[in-house]
Amino acid sequence: MTKGKCLIVAGGEYSPFSRDSYEYVIACDKGYEYCNMSKITPDIVLGDFDSIKVSPDPSLKIITLPKIKDDTDTVYAVKYALQHGFTDITVHCAFGGRLDHTFANIQTAAYIIENGGTPHFTGTGTELYMIRNSSMLIKRRPDSYLSVFSYSEMCTGVTLRGLKYELTDAVISNAFPLGVSNEWFDDEAFIEIKNGTACIIISSK
Repeated sequence: MTKGKCLIVAGGEYSPFSRDSYEYVIACDKGYEYCNMSKITPDIVLGDFDSIKVSPDPSLKIITLPKIKDDTDTVYAVKYALQHGFTDITVHCAFGGRLDHTFANIQTAAYIIENGGTPHFTGTGTELYMIRNSSMLIKRRPDSYLSVFSYSEMCTGVTLRGLKYELTDAVISNAFPLGVSNEWFDDEAFIEIKNGTACIIISSK
């Protein structure tokens, strides 16, 4: 049975958050410290704990991962969420710091899509969505850019509405950033991808 929303707190740059709309919270390694900073009690703490400065509360459910492994701590947390019936997955504190970690998180969003989930990655001044063969509406974010990139080799049937630069049944590729730095024209943007996987990034100006 599909459950409600799951929040995974990662170890990127910290920004405050709440668990108001989330049924389940996973603190991922340094994300445990971020939960403490936001006064959130996670349902589970997991990671190899190579970047954490405080020991997790022993009364919590804790999974200690090996330091040498194929999965990043965040990927393990995503797999845990999917295995426990959560498909609407938000990863917070996902950005900031190392570029390789950011790219790994983009690939993790693709993993969620591949396994039937809906990803939403957030951080200070940045949000990331990923959609495949579908459409979505995104409300205007004040003083922000909205970019649409092809994550798959190509996306076809790309339609953008409610934005300064619109497209109708267009083709975008992962070898040219045609969709970078668009802006809202209306209060809501409509994005449709008929074939392919697209990465949608909202960035503060």
